[in-house]
Amino acid sequence: QVQLVESGGGLVQAGGSLRLSCAASGRTVSRLAMGWFRQAPGREREFVASITWSGSMSYIADSVKGRFTCSRDNAKNTMYLQMNSLKPEDTAVYYCAAASTELPSKRYFTEALRSGYWGQGTQVTVSS
Repeated sequence: QVQLVESGGGLVQAGGSLRLSCAASGRTVSRLAMGWFRQAPGREREFVASITWSGSMSYIADSVKGRFTCSRDNAKNTMYLQMNSLKPEDTAVYYCAAASTELPSKRYFTEALRSGYWGQGTQVTVSS
């Protein structure tokens, strides 16, 4: 079993930055792909970013490409989401996820999460 705990959310002005962290405990996540989803009020949960277990490759949603980066430190069992140039439309609850897949593109990571793990979420609010 894997437990995922997000941190780093908060209130920030448009144009600002935040770094989210996802700390994993329980079973080691070093062989699991990890990623981020977000859900805004009244909207479906959407893919934001994912990263391979080695950290060698990441996938970023078009809506945040160029502004968000995803990284991980397996020695610390922690994944990060660096969010720059934040916009009000980035306001959402951000969820950390982990699943077993070698190719965590949006499609395959989402499929793998049918038997994966989720965190409880952290709120990010961007004011205009």
